[in-house]
Amino acid sequence: MKKRQERRDASPNKPSGNKKPSFKKPGAPFKPRMKKAPVDDGTIRLNKYISNAGICSRREADELIKSGLAEVNGTVITEMGYKVQPGDVVKFDGNVISAEKNVYILLNKPKGFITTTKDEKDRKTVMDLIANATTARVFPVGRLDRATTGLLLFTNDGYLAKKLTHPSHSVRKIYHVVLDKKLTHADLDEIKKGIRLIPEGVAEVDNISFIEGKPKNEVGIEIHIGWNRVVRRIFEKLGYKVESLDRVSFGGLTKKNIKRGDWRKLDEKEVAFLKML
Repeated sequence: MKKRQERRDASPNKPSGNKKPSFKKPGAPFKPRMKKAPVDDGTIRLNKYISNAGICSRREADELIKSGLAEVNGTVITEMGYKVQPGDVVKFDGNVISAEKNVYILLNKPKGFITTTKDEKDRKTVMDLIANATTARVFPVGRLDRATTGLLLFTNDGYLAKKLTHPSHSVRKIYHVVLDKKLTHADLDEIKKGIRLIPEGVAEVDNISFIEGKPKNEVGIEIHIGWNRVVRRIFEKLGYKVESLDRVSFGGLTKKNIKRGDWRKLDEKEVAFLKML
């Protein structure tokens, strides 16, 4: 009995001497140690900044930074973990980028609206049509003249906007054209060969054809160049007047389920597709 009692006295659950026990009393609430929250000084890591701009993932951004594609305030940055300060001007591959969340809006533009962010004459602009779409500062990608209807993309992603409008990327646009008279087969062939316009040069058309089931004054034309009023000028050069011009496709996007004057936001798959063009 004595030995058994000694074993009980030596139990590890009982502290010996002045050493404090390392456990809580039964039933006592557990109080975890609270870590101090990091101080938000407004800085952001450069790789995250590039990722937030919608260019690539953070991991990919690290590799691109190493290759010297990122600049902050005019200085090339190759250092990992570099932090961007509030007010810094960040460029990627020569283009200014923003860490603001990117927004992509597709509008089915009606007639009578000017493709601009502001108009000194206080005329209706396309910005009026998407006023409730976002609080981000978006801008139209490319232009549609006042009388032209159809697809118009808006975004705050300057990197993608430049890519979609640069002729080297050959982003396809398809238009439905209604002429004041029937288009002859001879003129159709001339347009296929290319029409010389001043001052740019020969306007190359990717495809042009009559629309099945429609009169011969209605044609579909596919083009990738972005010259000012290029479609109208092609037909005017041959003596036709364009009565109606509607952009039905832009970079593979279509007007499906978008009524005239309405808009919708692109989904992730559509954005990814545009970035792959």
